[in-house]
Amino acid sequence: MLLGGLSGLTAMGLGTSCLTQPVYAVEPSLPGKRFRYSLNMATIRGQKLSPVEEVDIAAEAGYQGIEPWIDRLREFAGQGGSLSDLKKRIDDHGLVVENVIGFSRWIFDNDAEQQVGLEKFEADMELAARIGATRIAAPPSGVTSKRVTDLDGIAKNYAAILRLGQKTGVMPQIELWGISKTLCRLGEIAYVLAATGHPEAGAVLDVFHIFKGGSSFEGLAVFNGRRLPVFHVNDYLSGFTPERITDADRVMPGDGAAPLTKIFQTLASIGFEGALSLELFGKTFWEQDPRLVARLGLQKMRDGVQKALS
Repeated sequence: MLLGGLSGLTAMGLGTSCLTQPVYAVEPSLPGKRFRYSLNMATIRGQKLSPVEEVDIAAEAGYQGIEPWIDRLREFAGQGGSLSDLKKRIDDHGLVVENVIGFSRWIFDNDAEQQVGLEKFEADMELAARIGATRIAAPPSGVTSKRVTDLDGIAKNYAAILRLGQKTGVMPQIELWGISKTLCRLGEIAYVLAATGHPEAGAVLDVFHIFKGGSSFEGLAVFNGRRLPVFHVNDYLSGFTPERITDADRVMPGDGAAPLTKIFQTLASIGFEGALSLELFGKTFWEQDPRLVARLGLQKMRDGVQKALS
Protein backbone atom coordinates (compact mmCIF):
# COMPACT_ATOMS: atom_id res chain seq x y z
CA MET A 1 0.00 0.00 0.00
CA LEU A 2 1.48 3.32 -1.05
CA LEU A 3 -0.39 5.73 1.18
CA GLY A 4 -1.34 5.51 4.82
CA GLY A 5 -4.57 7.44 4.29
CA LEU A 6 -6.20 9.94 1.98
CA SER A 7 -6.77 12.50 4.71
CA GLY A 8 -3.08 13.34 4.70
CA LEU A 9 -3.26 14.60 1.12
CA THR A 10 -4.83 17.84 2.29
CA ALA A 11 -2.00 18.39 4.75
CA MET A 12 0.47 17.86 1.93
CA GLY A 13 -1.12 20.57 -0.17
CA LEU A 14 -2.44 18.52 -3.09
CA GLY A 15 -4.08 20.90 -5.47
CA THR A 16 -2.56 23.98 -3.85
CA SER A 17 -0.53 26.27 -6.12
CA CYS A 18 3.25 26.04 -5.90
CA LEU A 19 5.83 28.76 -5.59
CA THR A 20 6.29 30.77 -8.69
CA GLN A 21 9.84 30.72 -8.42
CA PRO A 22 24.81 -0.11 1.37
CA VAL A 23 26.14 -1.90 3.81
CA TYR A 24 23.46 -1.35 6.41
CA ALA A 25 24.05 0.66 9.55
CA VAL A 26 21.61 -0.54 12.19
CA GLU A 27 20.70 2.17 14.66
CA PRO A 28 21.15 0.52 18.07
CA SER A 29 18.42 2.67 19.57
CA LEU A 30 15.79 1.35 17.17
CA PRO A 31 16.08 -2.44 16.82
CA GLY A 32 15.03 -3.73 13.42
CA LYS A 33 15.14 -0.33 11.72
CA ARG A 34 17.94 0.10 9.24
CA PHE A 35 19.41 3.32 7.95
CA ARG A 36 22.13 3.78 5.38
CA TYR A 37 24.25 6.92 5.09
CA SER A 38 25.13 8.32 1.68
CA LEU A 39 27.07 11.26 0.27
CA ASN A 40 25.42 13.19 -2.53
CA MET A 41 28.31 14.58 -4.54
CA ALA A 42 26.68 18.02 -4.75
CA THR A 43 28.11 18.49 -1.27
CA ILE A 44 31.69 18.52 -2.61
CA ARG A 45 30.92 19.41 -6.21
CA GLY A 46 32.50 22.85 -6.08
CA GLN A 47 35.96 21.44 -5.36
CA LYS A 48 36.06 20.13 -8.96
CA LEU A 49 37.17 16.64 -7.96
CA SER A 50 37.20 13.63 -10.23
CA PRO A 51 34.64 10.86 -9.62
CA VAL A 52 37.53 8.71 -8.38
CA GLU A 53 38.46 11.31 -5.75
CA GLU A 54 34.83 11.72 -4.73
CA VAL A 55 34.47 7.98 -4.22
CA ASP A 56 37.63 7.83 -2.12
CA ILE A 57 36.49 10.73 0.06
CA ALA A 58 33.09 9.13 0.70
CA ALA A 59 34.71 5.84 1.68
CA GLU A 60 37.33 7.47 3.91
CA ALA A 61 34.65 9.48 5.71
CA GLY A 62 32.68 6.33 6.52
CA TYR A 63 29.65 6.52 4.24
CA GLN A 64 27.96 3.35 3.03
CA GLY A 65 26.63 4.83 -0.20
CA ILE A 66 27.08 7.58 -2.79
CA GLU A 67 25.03 9.64 -5.22
CA PRO A 68 27.17 10.64 -8.21
CA TRP A 69 25.96 13.17 -10.79
CA ILE A 70 25.38 11.98 -14.33
CA ASP A 71 27.12 14.98 -15.92
CA ARG A 72 30.33 14.27 -14.01
CA LEU A 73 30.22 10.61 -15.01
CA ARG A 74 29.73 11.53 -18.66
CA GLU A 75 32.55 14.07 -18.53
CA PHE A 76 34.81 11.51 -16.85
CA ALA A 77 34.10 8.89 -19.52
CA GLY A 78 34.45 11.47 -22.29
CA GLN A 79 37.95 12.35 -21.07
CA GLY A 80 39.05 8.74 -21.20
CA GLY A 81 38.15 7.66 -17.71
CA SER A 82 37.16 4.03 -17.27
CA LEU A 83 33.70 3.54 -15.80
CA SER A 84 34.42 -0.15 -15.25
CA ASP A 85 37.48 0.79 -13.19
CA LEU A 86 35.39 3.32 -11.29
CA LYS A 87 32.80 0.62 -10.54
CA LYS A 88 35.55 -1.67 -9.27
CA ARG A 89 36.83 1.10 -7.01
CA ILE A 90 33.31 1.65 -5.66
CA ASP A 91 32.92 -2.09 -5.05
CA ASP A 92 36.36 -2.40 -3.46
CA HIS A 93 35.45 0.33 -0.99
CA GLY A 94 32.24 -1.53 -0.13
CA LEU A 95 30.11 1.39 -1.30
CA VAL A 96 26.65 1.23 -2.87
CA VAL A 97 25.56 3.59 -5.63
CA GLU A 98 22.28 4.52 -4.00
CA ASN A 99 21.13 6.76 -6.82
CA VAL A 100 22.52 8.78 -9.72
CA ILE A 101 21.50 12.41 -10.01
CA GLY A 102 20.21 12.98 -13.52
CA PHE A 103 18.27 15.74 -15.24
CA SER A 104 16.80 14.20 -18.39
CA ARG A 105 13.32 15.41 -19.22
CA TRP A 106 10.51 12.87 -19.00
CA ILE A 107 7.29 14.93 -18.73
CA PHE A 108 5.99 15.75 -22.23
CA ASP A 109 2.90 17.10 -23.97
CA ASN A 110 3.12 14.93 -27.09
CA ASP A 111 4.42 11.59 -28.31
CA ALA A 112 7.07 13.04 -30.63
CA GLU A 113 8.78 14.95 -27.81
CA GLN A 114 8.48 11.96 -25.52
CA GLN A 115 10.25 9.62 -27.92
CA VAL A 116 13.31 11.88 -28.11
CA GLY A 117 13.28 12.35 -24.35
CA LEU A 118 13.02 8.65 -23.65
CA GLU A 119 16.07 7.93 -25.79
CA LYS A 120 18.13 10.39 -23.75
CA PHE A 121 16.79 9.03 -20.47
CA GLU A 122 17.67 5.50 -21.54
CA ALA A 123 21.21 6.64 -22.38
CA ASP A 124 21.54 8.11 -18.89
CA MET A 125 20.29 4.88 -17.35
CA GLU A 126 22.79 2.83 -19.33
CA LEU A 127 25.61 5.12 -18.22
CA ALA A 128 24.50 4.83 -14.60
CA ALA A 129 24.34 1.04 -14.88
CA ARG A 130 28.01 0.95 -15.86
CA ILE A 131 29.02 1.97 -12.32
CA GLY A 132 26.55 -0.40 -10.66
CA ALA A 133 23.65 1.98 -10.07
CA THR A 134 20.13 0.59 -9.84
CA ARG A 135 18.32 3.94 -9.44
CA ILE A 136 18.37 7.33 -11.13
CA ALA A 137 16.64 10.57 -10.15
CA ALA A 138 13.73 11.83 -12.26
CA PRO A 139 13.12 15.47 -11.33
CA PRO A 140 10.63 17.65 -13.27
CA SER A 141 13.33 18.90 -15.63
CA GLY A 142 12.05 20.98 -18.53
CA VAL A 143 8.76 21.94 -16.87
CA THR A 144 10.00 23.82 -13.83
CA SER A 145 8.75 27.18 -15.09
CA LYS A 146 5.23 26.07 -15.94
CA ARG A 147 2.47 24.51 -13.87
CA VAL A 148 1.51 21.06 -15.19
CA THR A 149 -1.75 20.12 -13.46
CA ASP A 150 -2.48 16.89 -15.34
CA LEU A 151 -1.11 14.50 -12.71
CA ASP A 152 -2.62 11.49 -14.47
CA GLY A 153 -0.69 12.49 -17.59
CA ILE A 154 2.48 12.79 -15.53
CA ALA A 155 1.80 9.32 -14.12
CA LYS A 156 1.63 7.93 -17.66
CA ASN A 157 4.94 9.62 -18.49
CA TYR A 158 6.45 8.14 -15.35
CA ALA A 159 5.18 4.68 -16.28
CA ALA A 160 7.04 5.03 -19.60
CA ILE A 161 10.42 5.62 -17.92
CA LEU A 162 9.70 2.87 -15.39
CA ARG A 163 9.46 0.50 -18.36
CA LEU A 164 12.87 1.74 -19.47
CA GLY A 165 14.10 1.05 -15.95
CA GLN A 166 12.97 -2.54 -16.19
CA LYS A 167 14.88 -2.81 -19.46
CA THR A 168 18.11 -1.21 -18.22
CA GLY A 169 18.04 -2.32 -14.58
CA VAL A 170 18.11 1.30 -13.38
CA MET A 171 14.77 2.39 -11.92
CA PRO A 172 13.82 6.09 -12.07
CA GLN A 173 12.75 7.76 -8.83
CA ILE A 174 10.61 10.89 -9.00
CA GLU A 175 12.48 13.74 -7.33
CA LEU A 176 10.48 16.45 -5.62
CA TRP A 177 11.75 19.93 -6.53
CA GLY A 178 10.46 22.80 -4.43
CA ILE A 179 12.04 25.21 -6.93
CA SER A 180 9.67 24.00 -9.65
CA LYS A 181 6.05 24.84 -10.44
CA THR A 182 5.43 21.15 -11.18
CA LEU A 183 5.97 18.25 -8.74
CA CYS A 184 6.95 20.68 -6.01
CA ARG A 185 4.59 19.41 -3.30
CA LEU A 186 4.38 16.14 -1.42
CA GLY A 187 0.75 15.67 -2.43
CA GLU A 188 1.64 15.71 -6.11
CA ILE A 189 4.36 13.11 -5.61
CA ALA A 190 2.03 10.86 -3.62
CA TYR A 191 -0.68 11.11 -6.25
CA VAL A 192 1.64 10.28 -9.16
CA LEU A 193 3.14 7.28 -7.36
CA ALA A 194 -0.32 5.94 -6.58
CA ALA A 195 -1.72 6.69 -10.06
CA THR A 196 1.22 5.00 -11.77
CA GLY A 197 0.44 1.78 -9.94
CA HIS A 198 3.87 0.28 -10.55
CA PRO A 199 5.47 -1.91 -7.83
CA GLU A 200 8.82 -0.12 -8.22
CA ALA A 201 7.50 3.42 -8.35
CA GLY A 202 9.39 5.52 -5.82
CA ALA A 203 10.52 9.00 -4.92
CA VAL A 204 13.49 10.97 -3.67
CA LEU A 205 12.47 13.60 -1.13
CA ASP A 206 14.56 16.38 0.40
CA VAL A 207 14.33 18.53 3.55
CA PHE A 208 15.12 21.74 1.65
CA HIS A 209 12.76 21.02 -1.25
CA ILE A 210 9.83 20.06 1.00
CA PHE A 211 10.18 23.42 2.78
CA LYS A 212 10.82 25.35 -0.45
CA GLY A 213 7.73 23.89 -2.11
CA GLY A 214 5.51 24.84 0.81
CA SER A 215 4.51 21.36 2.00
CA SER A 216 4.02 20.39 5.62
CA PHE A 217 6.56 17.89 6.94
CA GLU A 218 3.59 16.13 8.54
CA GLY A 219 2.73 14.95 5.04
CA LEU A 220 5.61 12.46 5.15
CA ALA A 221 3.47 10.28 7.40
CA VAL A 222 1.20 9.13 4.55
CA PHE A 223 4.01 7.63 2.49
CA ASN A 224 5.18 4.04 2.51
CA GLY A 225 8.83 4.27 3.57
CA ARG A 226 9.75 1.43 1.24
CA ARG A 227 8.86 3.68 -1.69
CA LEU A 228 11.46 6.24 -0.55
CA PRO A 229 14.84 4.64 -1.27
CA VAL A 230 16.77 7.89 -0.74
CA PHE A 231 16.03 10.91 1.43
CA HIS A 232 18.20 14.02 1.04
CA VAL A 233 19.28 15.53 4.34
CA ASN A 234 20.17 19.16 4.96
CA ASP A 235 18.95 22.04 7.12
CA TYR A 236 18.03 25.72 6.86
CA LEU A 237 18.22 28.67 9.22
CA SER A 238 15.19 30.21 10.91
CA GLY A 239 13.82 33.39 9.39
CA PHE A 240 13.68 32.11 5.84
CA THR A 241 10.42 31.81 3.97
CA PRO A 242 9.88 29.35 1.11
CA GLU A 243 9.83 32.29 -1.30
CA ARG A 244 13.24 33.60 -0.20
CA ILE A 245 15.30 30.50 0.50
CA THR A 246 17.73 29.21 -2.13
CA ASP A 247 19.90 26.11 -2.55
CA ALA A 248 22.91 28.07 -1.32
CA ASP A 249 21.14 28.71 2.00
CA ARG A 250 21.34 25.06 3.03
CA VAL A 251 23.31 24.38 6.21
CA MET A 252 24.62 21.25 7.93
CA PRO A 253 22.02 18.98 9.54
CA GLY A 254 21.35 20.19 13.06
CA ASP A 255 22.69 23.70 12.45
CA GLY A 256 19.31 25.14 11.45
CA ALA A 257 15.60 25.18 12.20
CA ALA A 258 14.30 22.25 10.13
CA PRO A 259 12.36 19.74 12.28
CA LEU A 260 14.91 16.97 11.70
CA THR A 261 14.01 15.09 14.88
CA LYS A 262 10.40 14.83 13.77
CA ILE A 263 11.43 13.99 10.21
CA PHE A 264 13.67 11.10 11.28
CA GLN A 265 11.00 9.82 13.66
CA THR A 266 8.40 9.92 10.90
CA LEU A 267 10.69 8.13 8.45
CA ALA A 268 11.24 5.38 11.03
CA SER A 269 7.50 5.09 11.69
CA ILE A 270 6.62 4.61 8.01
CA GLY A 271 9.19 1.86 7.52
CA PHE A 272 11.91 3.83 5.80
CA GLU A 273 14.98 1.62 5.34
CA GLY A 274 16.73 3.62 2.66
CA ALA A 275 19.67 5.99 2.51
CA LEU A 276 19.89 9.30 4.29
CA SER A 277 21.99 11.23 1.79
CA LEU A 278 23.78 14.47 2.65
CA GLU A 279 23.06 17.06 -0.04
CA LEU A 280 24.48 20.57 0.43
CA PHE A 281 25.32 23.36 -2.02
CA GLY A 282 27.30 26.56 -2.16
CA LYS A 283 30.58 28.28 -1.41
CA THR A 284 30.21 27.70 2.32
CA PHE A 285 31.05 24.05 1.70
CA TRP A 286 32.82 24.20 -1.65
CA GLU A 287 35.63 26.39 -0.31
CA GLN A 288 36.44 23.95 2.51
CA ASP A 289 38.46 20.74 2.60
CA PRO A 290 36.03 18.22 1.07
CA ARG A 291 37.20 15.52 3.50
CA LEU A 292 36.29 17.66 6.49
CA VAL A 293 32.91 18.54 4.98
CA ALA A 294 32.12 14.89 4.28
CA ARG A 295 33.13 13.71 7.75
CA LEU A 296 31.28 16.48 9.57
CA GLY A 297 28.12 15.93 7.53
CA LEU A 298 28.08 12.22 8.28
CA GLN A 299 28.60 12.82 11.98
CA LYS A 300 25.80 15.37 12.09
CA MET A 301 23.40 13.03 10.32
CA ARG A 302 24.24 10.22 12.75
CA ASP A 303 23.88 12.55 15.72
CA GLY A 304 20.48 13.69 14.45
CA VAL A 305 19.22 10.15 14.00
CA GLN A 306 20.51 9.12 17.42
CA LYS A 307 18.77 12.09 19.03
CA ALA A 308 15.51 11.35 17.22
CA LEU A 309 15.37 7.63 17.87
CA SER A 310 16.91 7.26 21.32
